[in-house]
Amino acid sequence: MRRRTILGGAAGAAALTVLSARPASAAPSAATGTPNTALNTLFNTYGNSGVGWTGADSTYSTPLPGGRRLWMYSDTFLGPVNPDLSRPLDTPFLRNSMIVQDGQRLTTVHGGTRDEPTTLLAPASGDNWYWIGAGIAVGGVLHQTVVEFGRTGTGPWDFAWMGTHVARMSTGRLNRVIDLRPLPSGAEITWAAWLQPIGNHLYVYGVEDRGASKYMHVARVAGRDLRGPWQFWTGSGWSTAEADSARVIEGVSNEYSVTPWRGKWLLVTQDTTELFSAKIVGYVADSPTGPFTGKTLLYTTPETGALGTYGNANVYTYNPHVHPELSTDRRLLVSYNVNSFNGDDLYRDVTIYRGRFVDVTLA
Repeated sequence: MRRRTILGGAAGAAALTVLSARPASAAPSAATGTPNTALNTLFNTYGNSGVGWTGADSTYSTPLPGGRRLWMYSDTFLGPVNPDLSRPLDTPFLRNSMIVQDGQRLTTVHGGTRDEPTTLLAPASGDNWYWIGAGIAVGGVLHQTVVEFGRTGTGPWDFAWMGTHVARMSTGRLNRVIDLRPLPSGAEITWAAWLQPIGNHLYVYGVEDRGASKYMHVARVAGRDLRGPWQFWTGSGWSTAEADSARVIEGVSNEYSVTPWRGKWLLVTQDTTELFSAKIVGYVADSPTGPFTGKTLLYTTPETGALGTYGNANVYTYNPHVHPELSTDRRLLVSYNVNSFNGDDLYRDVTIYRGRFVDVTLA
């Protein structure tokens, strides 16, 4: 139920200080983070009800037609939920799912039927699975990146990345796949961390995951369709060869975001330069391809570690990113995920394994 790379952190309260910043014109001079009560309450109330989704990770989002919003998730638990907020041991577990938000109403989208739910998006091979990456709805069609993993042995950590794909679904029938196409996967870069429209291109942000070290890579396609020809940032220009893709910055998480910010570009990520870090940090660049500098602490997740809000040394946090459609230049809506190294914890307490929403105010 966890990523190949664990991105948790040691315990810490929300100590919001500047780690290493350039002048205020180039990077946030300070940040203040507070939980977004409205969204946290909305999802906790829905998850505790046990009528559908009760917890998951990834927590990507994209606007849908008609003022709705789509939330995209990887490993997902469904209901029911016991009165003491524990999970039955036979609760349905899916590799991915989605939630459609219409005002204050949330509806879970999965495969199969209500009585026999299945994972929403699955590879042809029954032994493999998809975890969700970034997605974008364009003209009534959702372009959803999915990352394929497969087993390499019998142990809980014996699995590996197999490739990245894009699935297209109508925003009106999200449980029906129009088509599924492979994305570039020859250079051991997972092109699913973030999608950002910029002018006439859709920029695709990837991760080269080397375990202890994780590097950002940048690609782009003309228009908004990931099935078109790709170009890869070489450090000085663009190439049609994925092998030419350059490492932009070290220390990103497997999920992060790069969004416009006050005429510049803001990278928000877990600080993976520290082992099991609880720190969400930001960097700023003049270009969407970097270089990203001015490392600034945006938020310290309070759930992590023995001194965290759960009082549990196994609880960790990971994979934050901005939700730009719900953010401004001054206030960012950031989500991050909470999990436990001990899977039994997720059955004892349904509230652990859910995304958290934080408003980060930038000075």
